[in-house]
Amino acid sequence: MALRNILTEEDPTLRKVSRPVTKFDDRLHELLDDMAETLEDARGVGLAAPQVGILRRVVVVDVGEEILELINPEIISESGEQTGLEGCLSVPGKYGIVTRPNVVKVRAQDRFGAWYEAEGEELIARAFCHELEHLDGHLYVDKVERFLTQEELEELANEAEDEA
Repeated sequence: MALRNILTEEDPTLRKVSRPVTKFDDRLHELLDDMAETLEDARGVGLAAPQVGILRRVVVVDVGEEILELINPEIISESGEQTGLEGCLSVPGKYGIVTRPNVVKVRAQDRFGAWYEAEGEELIARAFCHELEHLDGHLYVDKVERFLTQEELEELANEAEDEA
């Protein structure tokens, strides 16, 4: 396993549409392992293959107890609504308010090609939507309602320190 470099929003690769995965082989497994390690190192919630320069429909999401691997994922249902803070490993230091569905169900393949479904709510639903948008060349900054100011970010950091 190896850490991969995370591209930032200036890189045109992030604005391209990813191709479906057709080979479920050692190269894919290595990519998934590297993405999981990169996600953990960056302390993120999700990571899409385009963010590490690979234009394939591959996403990893940290659901707490494990990292969920989503290959060729698609949203099959969504419900409710949530508005909240969102950031992105490819847009470091910027956070904004984004409205997303509160519950999202996805259909995807695992590293061996078997289809399965996964459902998430709140943060996981947000991560599913956010990461799948990367696969179509979209970033959360395209739909942000407003960015937080530096003062607001500092206030949130202070609140988090107080709670710790």
